[in-house]
Amino acid sequence: MSLLHLAIVLPFLAAVFIPFLFKGLKNIHTGWFVLLVPLLLFIYFIQYLPVTRDGESVTKTVEWIPSLGINFIAHVDGLGLLFAMLITGIGALVVLYSIYYLAKEKEALHNFYVYLLMFMGAMLGVVLSDNLIVLYMFWEFTSISSFLLIGYWYDRERSRYGAQKSMLITVFGGLSMLGGIVLLYLMGGTFSIQELIGLSDVLITDPLFIPALILILLGAFTKSAQFPFHIWLPDAMEAPTPVSAYLHSATMVKAGIYLVARMSPVFAESGLWLWLVAGFGIFTLFWGSFNAVKQTDLKAILAYSTISQLGLIMSLLGVGAAALHYDYLDDNIYMIATIAAVFHLINHATFKGSLFMMAGIVDHETGTRDIRKLGGLVNLMPITFTIAIIGSFSMAGLPPFNGFLSKEMFLTGMLSVLELDLFNLSTWGILFPVIAWIASVFTFVYSIKLVFKTFLGKPQFDQLPKKPHEAPIGMLISPLVLISMVVLFGFFPNLLSNSMIKPAVEAILPSLVDAGQEVDVHIYFWHGFQPELFMTLGIILFGIVLYSTLAKWQGVYNRIPERLTLNGLYDRGLARSESGGYRLTSGVMTGFMRTYLVYIFSFFVAILLSTLIIKEGFVYDTSGLAAIQSYEVILALVLVAGAVTILFAKSRLTSIVALGVVGYSVALFFVLFRAPDLALTQLVIETVTVALFLLCFYHLPEISRKEERMRFRFGNAVLSLLVGATMTLIAMSAFSQRTDESISQYHIDNVYELAAGGNMVNVILVDFRGFDTLFEISVLGIAALGIYAMVRYRTARSENE
Repeated sequence: MSLLHLAIVLPFLAAVFIPFLFKGLKNIHTGWFVLLVPLLLFIYFIQYLPVTRDGESVTKTVEWIPSLGINFIAHVDGLGLLFAMLITGIGALVVLYSIYYLAKEKEALHNFYVYLLMFMGAMLGVVLSDNLIVLYMFWEFTSISSFLLIGYWYDRERSRYGAQKSMLITVFGGLSMLGGIVLLYLMGGTFSIQELIGLSDVLITDPLFIPALILILLGAFTKSAQFPFHIWLPDAMEAPTPVSAYLHSATMVKAGIYLVARMSPVFAESGLWLWLVAGFGIFTLFWGSFNAVKQTDLKAILAYSTISQLGLIMSLLGVGAAALHYDYLDDNIYMIATIAAVFHLINHATFKGSLFMMAGIVDHETGTRDIRKLGGLVNLMPITFTIAIIGSFSMAGLPPFNGFLSKEMFLTGMLSVLELDLFNLSTWGILFPVIAWIASVFTFVYSIKLVFKTFLGKPQFDQLPKKPHEAPIGMLISPLVLISMVVLFGFFPNLLSNSMIKPAVEAILPSLVDAGQEVDVHIYFWHGFQPELFMTLGIILFGIVLYSTLAKWQGVYNRIPERLTLNGLYDRGLARSESGGYRLTSGVMTGFMRTYLVYIFSFFVAILLSTLIIKEGFVYDTSGLAAIQSYEVILALVLVAGAVTILFAKSRLTSIVALGVVGYSVALFFVLFRAPDLALTQLVIETVTVALFLLCFYHLPEISRKEERMRFRFGNAVLSLLVGATMTLIAMSAFSQRTDESISQYHIDNVYELAAGGNMVNVILVDFRGFDTLFEISVLGIAALGIYAMVRYRTARSENE
């Protein structure tokens, strides 16, 4: 295993030791040990920056299931490295923040950090795996670990609800993505993403291409909270704030963004990809920003703003896919959208991570996140206010912060759609810049509301559960680092241009780079008097008007009935599925063994008998059979008579005797067929069984003469005949269609040489099938111990009574 593979699995390995550190070193906060993991990984991934900056990539392979084309292939290029550094860098800051946010005396920190490390390792696996099956495995690990993190405070009903909601929606998307992966394998014959990119020209002609495209996007949209799957994200805010800052600003919700960016070279040749990615993204941008304005909980505002910002990045990736429809990079105006997507991906992680931490600080120091109870905190929490105003202004796209730069590039990318004459965008493309501008106005409104309602205005300290004060310095370090990046990347944006943005863009547009062209990334403040500038001025002007008149028009949010909302539909759908499942289960699971046997036998007959008929598998060949003797016929009739007698006997004694007749008849067959060992075994078993039955039945009460006769069930009779007929036909077909020689000759030839035994049956049981016999003995031993324990328990209970 290479060092790169070790870096991916390191968080999983570290998670094993966390419970021991938590219990053994209670005086030290467990987070200090955990902090070493993301720090070491971040430092390790820095070494790949010169490699990706030069347009190179690193691939390491560990064979896993090579016969199925499934190997653990770790691939580091500009896109994967960007995400890996976000995962580890933001992860280190989140862990540091959690040390001061979660008290070691009150919280189950061993659980929290195990889940967090599981998630960190899973995300690294997602962004650094070239094999789609391995990527899917890590993808589902993110769903499981995020479920555990969201439901960390499992004693709260809303935490359990949010965890379940996120799991159901994201796992549905993951299963859909798995279907798309299988279709891609059927088309391309490989699970390697890099190999599939090379086959993109061939894949687009396959009839399975569009279904695969849709299924892959379902996985991406559910994970990145795109409309209409966004409803899980606001409920996930019940998680501790460090979880929200990590999962819902920089990592998990961006896994879908990563998937779209990574698979764009495979699918971008299709106009459907551009329309779906850009269309759902731009509407999610609007819907998230529009709904964020009405929220009164700090984290709820940030949740809907995250939905909105994810839609913004998704729409840019969709529009940027148009760049692949041109054979040149010079003056390729659509490439600006891809550059903007990557740049805003970084910017969003900085300002949104800091804002989530700010919300956690306010909650931690005041006891509430309800902005209706907050206000006037600016004098008591000046540092937190500084974090809030810089982060919010960057999110609103105001200068001189990094969010302004990527927002201007976003507007440029949306305006470029007007010049695109592909896929009817020349007709409908006007909607993209219009919706983008409207959504940006609402983004400005909720960003201003977030700061002003919380820190300015009239103080309401009497309504706060705790006396507000500034947070300890340890809790402020992480958001201050992120805010510093907001300012630094705002004033010096080209610090990232060639080191991180350019390599990531080249990984998204490989066909253009492979042609010998070079991506030119140069970000600057002043674009001249361009439409983007006037759009920004309009956003600020209309945003101020909407915010100042908020009380007059926010009643519009009450016009949509709750039952028609997506959350209402989800709740009712879940409730009905649960009630329907309960009714189905109650009707099927009757508690009677005979009912379950009917299900089993019906399925058994339907599958096997239909297979025999459809595949024409029934063959009957008597050429290899010995002649049937008269005494064999008589013995068979005796056996049948004994079995029938059991069914109609009115006495237990008669039934036991008839059962013995059946067993002894089978033993006589073994004698006739020259199997004395089997005959002896059968005779012993039958003798012991009959004796035990007689012993047990002796203590049972006599059968009541008034007992009603069981009525004849025609359906059961038909099913019984079908089961018997199916087994008979299968046995006859199996005997008549031997494809290989019998293994019996192998046993005859080798029983003495290999096992040094003369009795072939004993040698088969003890040597050739030794494990089978061992397991049978183990089962009997376990059953005997269970019976012994129950007898002892009943005896002890009787003595106590």
